Amino acid sequence: MRDRIYLAGFLLGAGALLYFGRGLLTQYALVTWGLTFAGTTAVGVLGMALYQVQHQLRASRRELARKEAELNFAREVQRALFPRQFPVDSGLEFAAVCVPAAGISGDYYDVLKLDSGRLVFALADVSGKGLSAAILMSNVHAGVRILVESGNPPAELCAQLNRHLCRFTESQRFATLFYGEWDYAERRLTYVNAGHTTPILAGSGDGCRRLDCGGVPIGLFADSTFCSGTVTLDPGDLVVLYSDGITEAGMIADEPFGEARLASLVAAHRHRPLADIQQTVLDAVYKWSGREPEDDMTLLLIRAAEPAQGEL
Repeated sequence: MRDRIYLAGFLLGAGALLYFGRGLLTQYALVTWGLTFAGTTAVGVLGMALYQVQHQLRASRRELARKEAELNFAREVQRALFPRQFPVDSGLEFAAVCVPAAGISGDYYDVLKLDSGRLVFALADVSGKGLSAAILMSNVHAGVRILVESGNPPAELCAQLNRHLCRFTESQRFATLFYGEWDYAERRLTYVNAGHTTPILAGSGDGCRRLDCGGVPIGLFADSTFCSGTVTLDPGDLVVLYSDGITEAGMIADEPFGEARLASLVAAHRHRPLADIQQTVLDAVYKWSGREPEDDMTLLLIRAAEPAQGEL
């Protein structure tokens, strides 16, 4: 800033000297020399200033390109963490999408079928946005993948994951998590909702239910305990897991999309293919908010399939 002030003062002084001394050019050689020197110097200083501006501009472009390359790399790494394909022959059908608000997402979902035959799935929403949230998201992803191998029930698994996050992350960083474990033989879903937006269970019997048994978000308190809930899924039952980027869309400008509107939309379209339901929800959210996502939006749809012919 100081250099800019000096440069501006010098150029103004040189310009004033040239202007007020223009009548003396034909009378005094010394004045002619001084004015020529001042003008030449001003042009040289101006040229040097332009060179410095161009140099800084090129450096800024290189820095932006470097950051963009790092962001693209982080985006590719994160994309690799999401399931590339969903398990088959598990009694469940899946469809999922994650729409980041900042290039990379702090939302996370996973579906994993273990060698033991257990099938687990999870959806989490990490506090914050951008790269720092994505790093914590990858920590949650790795923690879940490691802990499911222990065979502990969902409530204990969430308690272990909570202690891990409290030990290795900052106190203000946390994540909401929904974790479910599916027993195909019993058609039973055991779950923990750790402070996450309440999933919707759309069934044919009693309309839409909420899966809200669990506890507080993980990463807040090291001694947090969790409880698990259990539901039986009949063929055709639809479980809708989502992050708050969907239900809170439009909140900044006017009114949030809301859980009631989402539940009504799901109930009206629950018999359609999962990919169609997914697109219908996203279209409705975009239409409601009328803008780009204000927060990461993640949607995981799970439908209980009809039993195979040999299982009837």
